[in-house]
Amino acid sequence: MTTTLNMVKTGKYANDKIIGVRHVQCILCFFCLSLAYAWRVNLSVALVAMSGPSNATEANATLDSSEEAAEFDQLFSFTESEKSYMLSSFFWGYIVTQVPGGYIAQRYGAKMLLMVGLVACAILTLLTPLSLKLGGWQALCVVRVLEGLTQGAVHPATHSLLSKWAPANERGMLATICYSGAQFGTIMMLATSGFIADSFAGWPGIFYFGGICGFVWVLLWWIFAASTPEEHKRITREELKFIEETRSVGKMQDARKMAPTPWGSIFTSMPFLSLLVVHCTHMWGFWTLLTQIPSYMKNIYSIDIKSSSLLSSLPYTVMMILSFFFVWLSKVLQNNKSISTSFNRKFFNSVGHWIPMLSLIGLGYVPQENSVLAVVLLTLTVGISAATYLGFQVNHIDLSPNYAGTLMGITNAAANVMSGLAPLAVGQIVKHPENVSEWRTVFFVAAFFYFIGNLLFVVFGRTDIQKWDTPDMVDEESIEAGLPLAGDKTRQPIPIANGKP
Repeated sequence: MTTTLNMVKTGKYANDKIIGVRHVQCILCFFCLSLAYAWRVNLSVALVAMSGPSNATEANATLDSSEEAAEFDQLFSFTESEKSYMLSSFFWGYIVTQVPGGYIAQRYGAKMLLMVGLVACAILTLLTPLSLKLGGWQALCVVRVLEGLTQGAVHPATHSLLSKWAPANERGMLATICYSGAQFGTIMMLATSGFIADSFAGWPGIFYFGGICGFVWVLLWWIFAASTPEEHKRITREELKFIEETRSVGKMQDARKMAPTPWGSIFTSMPFLSLLVVHCTHMWGFWTLLTQIPSYMKNIYSIDIKSSSLLSSLPYTVMMILSFFFVWLSKVLQNNKSISTSFNRKFFNSVGHWIPMLSLIGLGYVPQENSVLAVVLLTLTVGISAATYLGFQVNHIDLSPNYAGTLMGITNAAANVMSGLAPLAVGQIVKHPENVSEWRTVFFVAAFFYFIGNLLFVVFGRTDIQKWDTPDMVDEESIEAGLPLAGDKTRQPIPIANGKP
């Protein structure tokens, strides 16, 4: 194993294909995350088209005066409270299936789990306009809860798949390819929703188009994806050997013979607990930015970001571009043999947390007449957070390739609770939206979370595989020698005679 890893680092051992089957899996995951996030934000942009004082006569004129179409493309009048319920209902279901999704993925494979989840979500997306017509906003909330349930396993299953497919030295790059799809899907939804709503399909077309794209992806996933390299029918022998010998320094367990999840060891592991904390603090800061900055910019700088698709998508666009810049930078650092994987993870995590921490504080002091600087600072704050794709967001696989899906399920569930608490905390702090000092308090709190979360990760975070990753395989030399296992006080040495126990 050591020889193989050295050959990989020196470039003497590599797959001769520029794009291998492992890259195809990640490209498919890229579009999986694109669809998942497009479906997640489609309601927020569709609400603008389906409610509000738009000219209904003009909107329905594009439907060739068809009474049925005009009726279906009707406009609705929602209260702010009803809108908040509709927008938040997705996350009620999303949190529930995080941990079960990770467990199912590690036991039965990510391919079927992702396929079933996205098929169900595509169907629910297609049914969204009908649910609103027949049952009002309450029925739509039910559909959104169900969509959240179907998407809860996406991140854990993607992590589980990466743990099987990603060579250790490509882990950050392949994870970035997968998860940058989230920004791409958001950008595409923000950029195209207005055109779709103005077309003959009206606002329901936003959901119809997204649902149809989901079925196209499912077909491609069914044909070209596999849960593990060993199960893929088209992978070359050379690439399979390359992945098997370089994806980790530990041993991958057969899912069918996998040891029970070591819950006690996981929740008493400082490297994992620091990962859990940094994931939660990251989401607090990140969602404070995404949910509250539009209100801050409008009230302090008189800039309505939501009314401009360009301004709305700009932070996500910069984030996606910078994510690949950081991949390149990571490769440059990897070529320096004196830089360890641990330094690499902590360096990029610090870039993705402590630079946004400083820019958040600075944002609160930008003069009101300098709105351009505020937009630039906001965009860079969101964009630079892409560095975390090479930091904590891939650390689950570093710690435990066998249980990476479950670890992601745990941290992502907790982190999304923080995502929901952050806007509530802002509501308690900001009583007068035009008061900049109240907004500074919000930014200071988010900056503190960024600081403390990354500090714990830098101090306690690790990149070596933990012993509890293979509880039935650790200390095999001790077993073979008849010695007690580490931490096992009940096991006594086995008498050895003639070299055999």
